[in-house]
Amino acid sequence: MHVVELRFECFDNTTISAAEKAINGLLEAYRANGQVLGREFAVAFNDAEFRVRLLMPEKSSLSKRFNSPWVDTALNELTDAKLLAPREKYIGQDINSEVSSQDTPSWQLLYTSYVHMCSPLRNGDTLQPIPLYQIPATANGDHKRMIRWQTEWQACDELQMAAATKAEFAALEELTSHQSDLFRRGWNLRGRVEYLTKIPTYYYLYRVGGESLAAEKQRPCPKCGSKEWLLDEPLLDMFHFRCETCRIVSNISWDHL
Repeated sequence: MHVVELRFECFDNTTISAAEKAINGLLEAYRANGQVLGREFAVAFNDAEFRVRLLMPEKSSLSKRFNSPWVDTALNELTDAKLLAPREKYIGQDINSEVSSQDTPSWQLLYTSYVHMCSPLRNGDTLQPIPLYQIPATANGDHKRMIRWQTEWQACDELQMAAATKAEFAALEELTSHQSDLFRRGWNLRGRVEYLTKIPTYYYLYRVGGESLAAEKQRPCPKCGSKEWLLDEPLLDMFHFRCETCRIVSNISWDHL
């Protein structure tokens, strides 16, 4: 991933509140389209100029050809706030994040965790994140629903990893049950991505608990009941199950590995 600095210059008298609204609107539009990553953006003001540093999936993530209609509208609204179009200053490659996938995958999956800031759509051959703007819009012109699903998944994951409150059990139910709201929304998004890209797309169903390793290996696909989804060798050293019919991948419970 890559770090870029955007600079917004004033071309006429404006107010902090007007500039804040316009800049934050643009950043949110970029985020909803997968062009910038993260949830919080520190916007600094100095010498009649606003600056913000952003993490992007690729060096070219802010190219106009990737813009959603919302991004284009937000760029136009900068003029109303008396701001010029942002100037980009490339900072460099981020050494603490993953490299985005450059190749067309043979299959892909929805996979995230509370420590990942990157795209939740992953190349099934390498597990590298696929920038969301590289695929057609999943809903209403961009990928806001996908980003929202990712945020909710990560919130549940953080709760269950902390294991400090009763909320852990509700969070685990969302992550591990094929009947949860989180699964339903994510699995439907998976289907939408597969329809748009024509690439087999799977949903990662998290698994902990269970009685034993032997019992885990006998665990059927929770959606269709098939026991044929256990793989001879785990995919990417992580996924021990894959149901071709239901488009689900899962792991043997981490408690027994």
